[in-house]
Amino acid sequence: MIQFEAIPGAMQLKTIQDFPATRAELWDFISRPENLKKITPEAMGFEIKTKIEQDKAYAGQIIAYYVKPFPGIKTDWITEITQVTEGEFFIDEQKLGPYAMWHHEHRLIDIEGGIRMMDIITYRAPFGILGKMVEPLIIRSKLRGIFEYREEKLTEIFGTLR
Repeated sequence: MIQFEAIPGAMQLKTIQDFPATRAELWDFISRPENLKKITPEAMGFEIKTKIEQDKAYAGQIIAYYVKPFPGIKTDWITEITQVTEGEFFIDEQKLGPYAMWHHEHRLIDIEGGIRMMDIITYRAPFGILGKMVEPLIIRSKLRGIFEYREEKLTEIFGTLR
């Protein structure tokens, strides 16, 4: 499930995906920064620039990437992992990048037969009023495509509960 909702001053994207996996298996995968490339569309030109010193995400970790939000446009994206509760959730926030604001919560929830992964992304389009005008047509569409791809790749890795 992928759902967008306007909230005061921003947009929120929520995704929910259920897997026939254990919490430990899914956490091990999503908490490793290098795995993000495996679930990001190739067209995004996603590349980690930071040397990853630890296997798992940790609070205070700064990660720099290159991304191509649109063909021919390559930009830096720097995020900080601001909170981590091992096996339950972590939050990354954009420090520099293509959005005016980006706050992404990754949460795992036990369900019957497996584990639910929920992503809650709160973001604000760049470029003020112009960004607000193109958000529904361009940004939302791009994000939907990225998270549909992610859903597909995670299903290939972990299967699905439906």
